[in-house]
Amino acid sequence: MKTADKLLVRALKGETLARPPIWLMRQAGRYLPEYRAARAKAGSFLDLCYNPDFAVEVTLQPIRRFGFDAAILFSDILVVPHALGMDLRFEEGRGPLLNAITGDEDMARLAMDQFHTRLKPVYAAVSGIKAALPPETALIGFAGAPWTVASYMIEGGSSRDYAKTKAWAYQRPESFQRLTNLLVDATASYLIAQIEAGAEVLQLFDSWAGALDHASLLRWSLAPMKAIVDRVRMSHPEVPVIVFPRACGAGYLDFARASFMHGLGLDSGVPLDWAFTQLQGRLALQGNLDPQLLVAGGSAMQDATDKILEALGQGPFIFNLGHGIVPETPPQHVADLVKQVQAWRR
Repeated sequence: MKTADKLLVRALKGETLARPPIWLMRQAGRYLPEYRAARAKAGSFLDLCYNPDFAVEVTLQPIRRFGFDAAILFSDILVVPHALGMDLRFEEGRGPLLNAITGDEDMARLAMDQFHTRLKPVYAAVSGIKAALPPETALIGFAGAPWTVASYMIEGGSSRDYAKTKAWAYQRPESFQRLTNLLVDATASYLIAQIEAGAEVLQLFDSWAGALDHASLLRWSLAPMKAIVDRVRMSHPEVPVIVFPRACGAGYLDFARASFMHGLGLDSGVPLDWAFTQLQGRLALQGNLDPQLLVAGGSAMQDATDKILEALGQGPFIFNLGHGIVPETPPQHVADLVKQVQAWRR
């Protein structure tokens, strides 16, 4: 099947389909016993990401089990700063840990000279996944947006208040712009390489966009993502891009109006009627079932899913969650959700 004929691509190109395509963020992950087995064999989480055989296997696991309409490359947004030269490790119960950067001197040690060499295993995984996928299943490549990636680099890991990152951005905006520009360059180059390895759709994750005030959202989230997409489009104008500025509230309207993306991912807090009237006429929408409803399953999940389908399925739409699948999710609930969405007709 040609890429242009795949359901995900058709929705992103603006087509209203009889039923929307479905894929889920973190659809390959700890809720699956086969993933946990592969993770144990791989060793560390980074070994799982950087071993193409393992990365291909865990990407394909949810496709085999559930028949999603798209697969998303199994990797992590922090491979970009890692490839730029930052130390990175993952600790159980603590998540990702980096040696935090504090200013221009640390930034000067980040470089692109070994960037693609370090990421060769990721590109090999993309090629392997593409070769193994069913012909109707689209392949999504991805990266983290500069604001979110920078926050990890500056905080040294996860954060509740992003105080160090905001202090840098507010007090030294010229310096923070240089870091952002570096991440724009690296991320665009990374995504272009994923396309050349076989990715058919791209998604940019700005998971911590909601931490920003409105003016900062436009400067540090929207503008850098637009710069990345513009760069990608220069060489690959045919590849659709989804952006996910999670929890940005009314800022979603700014993203929709900016019109540099094909699809806009919505978190679970976005009202469906507002999304329909204010956003969907401008581009395809993606979302936005609460991941905890997927944990609950049953009538609660079914009713919420029907409401989303009825509200947004009348236009270009991709069914997804409002954030990633959580580890406590019963796999049977995922199977139930996929069956419900794929059986629905507008």
